[in-house]
This record gives sequence, structure tokens and C-alpha cells, in this order.
Amino acid sequence: MDDDDRSVRTKLFISKATPGDDAFALWIAPRLENAGYEVFADILHLDTGDSWRRKLTTSLQNESAKLLLCCSNETLSREGVFQEIGIAAALSKSLDDQNFILPLKLRSYKPVFGIVDLQYIDFEKGWADGLAKLLKSLDSQKVPKKSKPRIQPEWAAYHQRRAIKLLNEPEVLTSNWLRILSVPDEVRYIVPKGALEQSRLKKASAGFPYPIIPYGEGFITFANSFDADEHFSSMATFEYAGEIKFSEFLEDGYEAIGVADREARNMVVNLLRQAWEIHCKNEGFYAHEFSNGLAQIVGHEKMDLGKRIPWGKQGQRRNSMLRNTARGKVWEYGVSARAHLFPFPHYRLKSRVLFLDVEEDETTTIIDSFRVQHRLRRSIAGSWRNKAWHGRLMAFMEVLAGESPYVALPVRSDAHIYVDGMPIQATSPVTARQTNKLGEDGEEIDVTTLGGHFDEEEA
Repeated sequence: MDDDDRSVRTKLFISKATPGDDAFALWIAPRLENAGYEVFADILHLDTGDSWRRKLTTSLQNESAKLLLCCSNETLSREGVFQEIGIAAALSKSLDDQNFILPLKLRSYKPVFGIVDLQYIDFEKGWADGLAKLLKSLDSQKVPKKSKPRIQPEWAAYHQRRAIKLLNEPEVLTSNWLRILSVPDEVRYIVPKGALEQSRLKKASAGFPYPIIPYGEGFITFANSFDADEHFSSMATFEYAGEIKFSEFLEDGYEAIGVADREARNMVVNLLRQAWEIHCKNEGFYAHEFSNGLAQIVGHEKMDLGKRIPWGKQGQRRNSMLRNTARGKVWEYGVSARAHLFPFPHYRLKSRVLFLDVEEDETTTIIDSFRVQHRLRRSIAGSWRNKAWHGRLMAFMEVLAGESPYVALPVRSDAHIYVDGMPIQATSPVTARQTNKLGEDGEEIDVTTLGGHFDEEEA
């Protein structure tokens, strides 16, 4: 190619997956244009009636100065992206430009033919840092710029076309907060009668059936001394060393035994957490430790595969599954609950999903690879969208609360913490127009794709 051919090559061609990389393309394209570069991306330059493959090929072959390749395993597996890499690799040779393809690492990926030896620019750690490195690279390679930078207004127009429209109608919104309705009136400090080795006592407290925190010579707890006597009968008997109103403990601490106000609040959060976890264990859920917290999972002892759980008000009943199979794996839904005291005592719930292998004898084992779990969540659970996740959370609470309007968490033999069985709701003055309205069975029409609206192109 001669210099005249190079002079008409002014565009940065973004090779991407649609719709998986759309958000990144919409973020980076106007910033590149602001720096003076001309950008081509399919989401902006394809009009109704265009032969999309011909238009992309023509732009890449005849007008592009560089190919900006979005790199992730999902993107590089696309046939269209693979073809663009092939065209770009040929152009790299004909233009004598070893840097014609610029890989942009969005997520971890395995190199494919055509980019094996190419150094990537890392966007995984941060888009802003990646952009700074990309601009530096483009400048050093003398990629053509416009004398007057111009950001195409179509980027903003595209955002507006995709935006969810608001209707001037009220809408009831469901949060992931569960209000704590009541707790026992007193917090107790119980200690063993007589001398006792503290290490043995603390070790034995791990199996105590109620929330308990080792402190000083004994324990901070809601429990009675005879609850402790029953559990520790082979080791010691207990007596009250102090008692304080829960509200006072929360606000001021417990000066008589040396507990400051901040430490007291941390203790309350700890007791609330234990109460939730102990109750879920007693109800047949099993615990699994994720990288950022413990979750209570619906396992085979709690529920059969494919069972539908009805939830919702009369006339608006829907159902969701909490255990099922997909792509040869078993998935099980669960919830992490974190206690908070502000602006009022409540639990914040986080949805979880765990994948298991099915063995030859039909037993299941948890997949212990973090990478495999992450990939399955992206490809399978990633299709659930907000509605499906919401449905599973509501079904989980339906199972946990049963016919009761609240969940009773035992904290001693004769007292409970009572938690609202329905997440807190609020009413918005406007409604976000729904792009997909699911009926009662809408979430689970196709059990192989977990949602009925899963697109294989999005895997």
C-alpha cells in the first residue's frame, strides 16, 4: 500500500460483541473523538436496510487506521469478531503495520489465532487507566487526528433510544431490605460459676443454639443462664453478671463491664448475623462461604430440583425455582444477609447462586473452581435479569417465612428476633416502562435457559 492509501485511513474500528460490549463502546468512543480521533462502531453506523457485514468489512478494509479489539473469552468466541481479526491480520501485513490490531483487555481471555503475540492494553483494572494508555499508544504511533475534535451527537441519541421510558404513573418498588420488627428487651452478660479454662469455653460456644459472643470471663447474649447451663452442662453452670436494656446497650454501650458504644453496636450486628445464620441452618438451608461473605443456600435436603415456589399477592401470583439444572450443571439459589443498624435495624439481602457437578451416581458436588463458578454465573445466571433475580428472592422469603407474615429468629429458649417476611417496599411517583412483561410462569418457561428470555448470543 502506498502513502495515498494510508492517508484515507483515519478511523479507529472497534471490534466488539453485540450487545455484550455495547456499554464499553458507548463509553470509549466519544472520549476518543474528544481526543481528535474518528471512530467506527457498528451500534452507531448501521442504518435500517444496511448489509451490516458488507459495511463493516468495507470500513475495516478501506478506511481504518487501527482495529481496537475488545478482548474477553465471550467476545473472542464470536464468529463475526473472529472474521474481523482475520481481515485485520491481513491488513497488518499489507500495510506493514505490526500494531494494526490493538487488543483491549476487558476481561481475562485466552488468545486466539491472529493475536497470540500481541501485547494488550489493560482495561480490566479500570477503564480510565486503560484509556490513558490507549491514547498514549495512538499518539506514539501517529494515528491521524482531526484538526478540530468533534464528538458525534449520535452517541447521546443512541443512549436516549435505549433508555427506559418513564410513565407518569406511580410504581411500587421492592427493596432487598428486611425490617427488624422487634428484639428482646435485654442484653445479658453471663459468666460461669467458678474458675474455668477460657479456651475450652470459647470452643464449646461454637455449637451454642443461640447467638453468643465471648467477652471477658463469659458471654454477651440474649440467652438465659439456664440456656447456657443446658448447653455447657458438662463444663460449668452459669449466672447473670449483668443485664442492660437493649436500647441503652445500642446507644451507650455497657460501661459496667467495659463495653464502649461502638463496640456494643458491633456486638449487636454480630448477634443479629448469628441469629439469621442459626435459624436458616435449623430450617434446612446449608451455609457456603463466598469470597465476600457467607450465604444460606437451598440444597437438596430442602427442595427438589425444578420445584416451583408460588409467591406474590392474590391475583398477582407468580412462581420461581430455587434449584434446577442448566447445561449439565445443578444450580442452587441462596441469600447472604448482612445486618445494619442505620437508619433503623434491618437485614440487607444479597442473592447468590452456586453451581454443582452431577456425578455418575446422581450425587452432586460443589464446583470448587472460582473461575468456573464465575463463568457459569455470567453465562447462565447473567440471563436472569432483574425480574428473575427478584422472583427468586421473593420465593426464598416465601420458603423461609412460610404462612407467617414474619420470620422468627430464636435468640433464647423463650424469645425471638422478629423480622418482616416481606422486603420493604416504596412507591415511586413514576413508572419505568417494562420491556418484557412476564406472566405467572414467565420466568421458567424454558428450564434449560433459566428464564425464557435468555439469548444464546449473550452467553
